[in-house]
Amino acid sequence: MTVLRGLRVLDLSRVLAGPYCTALLADLGADVVKVEPPAGDDARHLGPFREGESVYFAQLNRGKRSIALDLKNPDDHALLLRLAARADVFVENFRPGVTQRLGIDHAALAAVNPRLVYASISGFGQSGPMREHPAYDLIVQAMSGLMAGTGTPDGPPTRVGESVGDLLAGLFTSWAVGTALYDRERSGRGRHIDVAMLDSLVSLQVTAWSLLTATGGLPGRVGNRHPVSAPFDTYRTADGLVAIAVASDAVFARFATLVGRPELPCDPRFGDDTARSRHVEQVREITEEWSTGVTTEQALELARAAGVPAAPIWELTDAVRSDQIRRRGLIGEFDHPVLGRTPFLRQPAHFGDAAPDPDAAAQAPAPTAPSPALGEHAEEVVAEWLAGDGAG
Repeated sequence: MTVLRGLRVLDLSRVLAGPYCTALLADLGADVVKVEPPAGDDARHLGPFREGESVYFAQLNRGKRSIALDLKNPDDHALLLRLAARADVFVENFRPGVTQRLGIDHAALAAVNPRLVYASISGFGQSGPMREHPAYDLIVQAMSGLMAGTGTPDGPPTRVGESVGDLLAGLFTSWAVGTALYDRERSGRGRHIDVAMLDSLVSLQVTAWSLLTATGGLPGRVGNRHPVSAPFDTYRTADGLVAIAVASDAVFARFATLVGRPELPCDPRFGDDTARSRHVEQVREITEEWSTGVTTEQALELARAAGVPAAPIWELTDAVRSDQIRRRGLIGEFDHPVLGRTPFLRQPAHFGDAAPDPDAAAQAPAPTAPSPALGEHAEEVVAEWLAGDGAG
């Protein structure tokens, strides 16, 4: 994908949130130059490992180029400023205050490149009383309300099973970068983007917020069920579980016929979504009276035939091996000099109306480049980005 071809990105971020943001940009053809300290991104030393190489780092940093700079060294600092003068985007996820001490904060780089879109990702943002506090995904999940609302009613608060605080901050930043670049086309100037992990998680909780606004209360931990719709949960079958999602009266009418109870929509306990939510245990009893009499596969076939949304409970391995994911092209591969052929998860947006690339090979798109060795591309990046800048 080359929709961002020609976009130059300086990536000073490390570990997850920032590298995820820039990986999304690299997937779309941006020239992402990863600027690492002499010891490298900490993620190079995080598992899992294969043949001594971090698979985690390799997958997050596919398609990027690397240079190593010691920003406390005057020559390296000067080189970074020269590169920033030629960049379109700058991404960092230092704790607030660090870039100012290093002389690479937004004000310093905007002085050499007013068109630069400068993106800062942090746990709590560039302002507020907690701006300098350290943060990890667990910390922001715990503080956002998301953990308090995740789990079963009789169990403790539970972390969502992926580092969503980091990943969503990276995703929001990539979206904000595109927005700022669009604005730059009109204004001629870049912007300073400030994305906080905590803000990112709080902003997602639209259902809980609507309930709090409407009723003054929160749904609490409700397991797999939806707090305002029913049946909308996982249900027992003769050999496992099936997920069933009914979110409208029309679908509930089809569901009632499916389970052999076509009279249910006329019962005031089940006549609308609000009533069904108040009688969620009776809804579960009715659902499982039907679902436990069939296998999961039978339940899926019958539900699909009836027009009722239903799904099996897949592991990640099931999802990535499915025809659906395979045909969507979500799994990419690159050839790594140590890891060999390595799969990765592509950014998921499709640009079907994009104009064809006249410079692309006719038969197939160019393969994705692997993650870089530390400092691997120093000479070529300097030669390409700084050609003709006249500096010594």
